[in-house]
Amino acid sequence: QENRTTAVTEFVLLGLTQSPALQGILFVVFTVIYLTTWLGNVTIITAVISDPQLHTPMYFLLANLAFIDVSDSTVSVPKLLSGLLSPRKTISFHECLLQMFFFHCIAGAMVFLLVVMAADRYVAIHKPLQYLTIMNRGVCVGLVAGTWLGGVAHSIVQIGLVLQLPFCGPNVLDNFYCDVPQVIKLACTDTYLFELLTVSHNGVIVILIFLLLLMSYTVILLKIRMHLTEGKRKALSTCGTQITVVCLIFVPCIFVYARPFRKFPVDKVVSVLYTTHSIVTPMLNPLIYTLRNKDVKRAMKKALGRRKLQPMGSGSQ
Repeated sequence: QENRTTAVTEFVLLGLTQSPALQGILFVVFTVIYLTTWLGNVTIITAVISDPQLHTPMYFLLANLAFIDVSDSTVSVPKLLSGLLSPRKTISFHECLLQMFFFHCIAGAMVFLLVVMAADRYVAIHKPLQYLTIMNRGVCVGLVAGTWLGGVAHSIVQIGLVLQLPFCGPNVLDNFYCDVPQVIKLACTDTYLFELLTVSHNGVIVILIFLLLLMSYTVILLKIRMHLTEGKRKALSTCGTQITVVCLIFVPCIFVYARPFRKFPVDKVVSVLYTTHSIVTPMLNPLIYTLRNKDVKRAMKKALGRRKLQPMGSGSQ
């Protein structure tokens, strides 16, 4: 009763498991994943920047996706790793708000960037002769800036709704990071209207964009199959991979955000799958999107070869 009259200053995170042995294993696994994510995505960004042949709209967008992947994993993984080593897993109220803000800002930017990438493939396949004219540097920069503005706007709406709520009671989150559905459940007031607004906002955006992407890729695939050439065979493989990634991102997202925030028996499993996928996907994206690409492989080998030659050149001088 006393806690219900005191404003919450911190939240307790239950994390993924309470087993010390399993926590040690998970710490090693997620550390390797986090370092691999940084290595893969930073290598992609470096290759795109350093190689003039990769200065095209598609690779510009892929480099921005790599930057978003690094940012996305950095929002939640460091807190997860520290929690696996700490007996008491807590996060301050303000740190929780910041984590939710950046989580939704980056996730929103990623969703909008996937739309831009689908549009880029559509223009490249349907209007190949006008592709570089339509997707010029100014347009690409403007589209990427728009994805971040959309992410910021989406995140401001989420945090604005949370800040309207009083928190003076339970403060235990059954997760390893803060997110709007779990935090809203802890408010010491009737949250039905806030849940409705949040679900309407998140659900409408997620479902509409998911359907838009599926329709866009369906049109692209039909166009490719009608006029299949060697170049379009490669585009077919790229689009198939992108559809897989889109489904992996959006299906759990729809289940988490496009329904009422009631407690269901499978919630913990879905939460673990969703958050684990949000950690693993940034590591896999370089493999899925670019490391299978011959141009990027060549640029990476060229960059690594230049680094090896630099010490030899400086020694001979």
